[in-house]
This record gives sequence, C-alpha cells and structure tokens, in this order.
Amino acid sequence: MKHENKVFFLIDVNNMYVSCERVFDPSLNDKPVIVLSNNDGCAVARSNESKALNIKMGVPLFQIKEIVQQHNVIVLSSNYAMYAEMSRRFHTILASYVTAEEVEPYSIDECFVDFTAYEKNFDLEKVGQQMRGQIWKWLGLPVCVGIGRSKTEAKIANHIAKKNPGFNSVCDLVNMDPCNKEYYFSLIEVSEVWGVGRKHSKKLQSMGINTVLDLACAEPREMQKKFSIVMARTIYELQGISCIEIEHTPPSKKQIVASRSFGGRVTELTDLKEAISMYAQDACKRLRDEGLLCGCMIAFVQSNPFDPNVPFYNKSITGSFSEPTDCALDFVRAATRMLNDIYKGGIKYKKCGVVLTGLEPKSGHTYDLLTDFEHIEKKECLMKAMDDIHSKFGKKKIGVGPCFVPNRNWSMNRDKLSRNPFKWDELLIIKR
Repeated sequence: MKHENKVFFLIDVNNMYVSCERVFDPSLNDKPVIVLSNNDGCAVARSNESKALNIKMGVPLFQIKEIVQQHNVIVLSSNYAMYAEMSRRFHTILASYVTAEEVEPYSIDECFVDFTAYEKNFDLEKVGQQMRGQIWKWLGLPVCVGIGRSKTEAKIANHIAKKNPGFNSVCDLVNMDPCNKEYYFSLIEVSEVWGVGRKHSKKLQSMGINTVLDLACAEPREMQKKFSIVMARTIYELQGISCIEIEHTPPSKKQIVASRSFGGRVTELTDLKEAISMYAQDACKRLRDEGLLCGCMIAFVQSNPFDPNVPFYNKSITGSFSEPTDCALDFVRAATRMLNDIYKGGIKYKKCGVVLTGLEPKSGHTYDLLTDFEHIEKKECLMKAMDDIHSKFGKKKIGVGPCFVPNRNWSMNRDKLSRNPFKWDELLIIKR
C-alpha cells in the first residue's frame, strides 16, 4: 500500500563496534582501530581513521599486517555481549520518542522511527538533533539521523548526513528544497540505494541509470517489467511515496546458521565432532528461543580458502528428521553422524558448522497418530532443565559431550578481547 506525507527517521550508529570500544577506552579516540570477526579473522568494523588507510570491510587480518604495523592500527576482538547491551540501550532511548508501534529496531546499529503523527507539532531537524544529543550524552555513541517521506528516502538522507559534515549529522529531506534534494541525489551512486545491490546496480548502469536521481526519475511500471515489483516500490519510495511500513514483529526465520572458524588447523575427526556438536547445540538453543521446530539440517566442513598452497576443500551434507524437533540430543547425534560422511583425512580444516532449515512454528505443528508422546515429553523436560541451567549459570555450564571444556584444539581465538563492563566479574575494581 502506498502512502504520501509520511515521515520516517533512520538513526544509525557510526562505526558501531569501534564506537562501543571507544566509550569504555577513550585512549582509542582519534586512532585507527579495527574490530575483527569471530576467531580474529577479518575486519568487520573500522574507524574513520582506518578507512582512510584504505582498509576494506571484510579483509582478512593477515592481508593487512603491513598496514597495521606501519600505521600502528589498534586491532581488537569482537565483544558481542558488550555491543548487544549497548544496542539494547540505543533502541530503548529511541523508543521513548514514540509508541511501540512506531519504532522498528532494524539491526544492531540501526533503528527506524515512524514520526508521521507528530510532524505538525515538531521541527523535524531539531528532533533529530535531540535524538543525536541524547544518545551521545547517555551512551557516548555518535549517530547520524536521516529523515524522509519513506524508509528508503530516510536511508538516503542518513547517507547524506554521514558524507556531508555541513548537515551536523542530521539530514532532513522532508523539508529540503527540491533543487537541493536533486543535487544530492545526483551525487550518490545507484548502488547505495537500499535493496538495489551489486547485481541490480550493474543492470541499471547498463540502462544509463547511474545515480539515485536517475532511479528516482525512472518510470516505476516500466521498471517493474524489467525487474520486479520490489524495484517499482523502491522508485516510489525515492519519490517520497511510502510503500514499506514499520515492521512491528520480525519476519519468521527461514534458517538458522551456527558456525565459526577454528583457532588453529584441525585434522582429527574427534575434534571436528566436538566443534560441530557445540554449534549444533548453539543453533538448537536459538531455535527454541524462536519457538520453532526443525525438520532438516545441513552439516558442512571446509579448509582455509586463503591458503594458496593446498586445494580448497568444502563439503556439506543434508539430512532430515523423521519428526521435526528442537531437542539438542537429536541435533548433536545427527551432526556427528553426518560428519562421518564428509570428513576426509589429511586435510587441515579451518571451519565447520550446521544450518537448520525446514523451520516451522512449534505451536502450529501437528503430530501423527504413531508419535511417541511420552518420549517427546521426556525430551521436552530435559531441554527445559538445560535452558533453566543456562539461564541461571551460563550456557557453558552444561551441554552434550565435552564441547564446553575450555582450551580445545578448535577453540576460537579472541586474543584481543576487551573487558565487558556489563558483566559483574569484569567490573573495574577501585578498592578492595
């Protein structure tokens, strides 16, 4: 459904992971900083100073060692628990400006706010500056605010606010002069439009559509024939006509992935089974948290894709359950059995994991007449007991097999991990 005269805010934390680290360690300010992915593998967050050194997003650490050493780049491990708590507080602040139905936490560092009902009573740019100031004062996080008639336009406004210091981190396209708006749209590549992506941008460029302005001036119905209804909606959104509403509940998951790279090279099948059993339990826990059942699972292993000296080995296998399940015992048993079929000796494995597919809501599942309900009830009681223990004592206190025993051969490296100020046992001690 298309709506005119709506107002959306898009609030985005600048360099989220790096900004969180700087809140609790001010010595990182004004210095090049990168935060690494799981197992200290690739750069997943970069400070502006690091971006200026041409450090690309997702680049493996070993490929930029010279830059890191030459420019004294500070390298940190990802502290996901700390980032998640800062994200929760960030979204809580924004939720105080509107009702619960008018706010959408889009990602860990982004939030949409539907401000339509309040447009006539407030100066939109001043509200954006107030949000920005409050988040900085309460959390110490720098943000940019984009304001538009649609969610896509608000995304573009946020991009403009980031790239142009004259806006003081808040860009209001709703009240911007149309000529100025066209000017800024003409400066932005079409690939920056929300949802366009690389594949579509190449096709658009071949049609002479190179900028956001070019796409905004395109005919939606004609573009729908050449692409899809999604492209037509994107064009309407760039024209200030809202087609994408605030999502009050996140869409149902189609799959759950649990996988990590190993701290070192793993060659033994027993080590791989330990690792994959932990990932299977991790995926199972997330499945239960979502209230879902799983009917199919994929297990996979792979060697290091960046090692030029040996052929890349990447193997997967798919298996299905006779009855959809959410029991960790079922997942561990299936994953370790499947591993027997894809394991190949003599290979230095770098990664393994599981993918849960065939997901369905547990509340809507219908069992057949031959189902052993007594067995299902026993598994349900076991899983509830495990979940209760995890909630009270931590998720590594109990599990299936030895996977939670520390310092395994495959354990993830986090050598540069910062302290988590939201954990009692990591609080700074002033005086005993």
